[in-house]
Amino acid sequence: MPTKIQKLSLLSDMISFAQVDGKLHEKEYLFLSMIAVQLGVDKDTFDQLFHQEIKTECIKSEFERIQQFYRLALLMHCDGVLHERENIAIHEIGVNMGLNPFAINRVLKAMAKSPTRMVSPDFLLEVFQEQLN
Repeated sequence: MPTKIQKLSLLSDMISFAQVDGKLHEKEYLFLSMIAVQLGVDKDTFDQLFHQEIKTECIKSEFERIQQFYRLALLMHCDGVLHERENIAIHEIGVNMGLNPFAINRVLKAMAKSPTRMVSPDFLLEVFQEQLN
């Protein structure tokens, strides 16, 4: 289970990513607030993250890096508009997290083809595990 600092870092990274296209859409804010609730971060603390920088914490667990990548991918599709800057940023973030670029591409393509822009957890883990073999 991530520490409070790690949770705030995850949310802060997501907030930065949500604003990469120059604006924060209402759907993105709502999605981020749902993630905050899941992480146990109260609304006041969550709202403060929009006005302060939190030092990025390195995510050590492969599973947690995959989970954070998927959260970002969901966030990217949240407003219904896929901006080129978001696409570039998510690839860079995934690679910087140490995730396999081929797996990143495969997951993003599957999400783009899905009517809900979601993939099953089994598919997500399978794609990244295939790349380890």
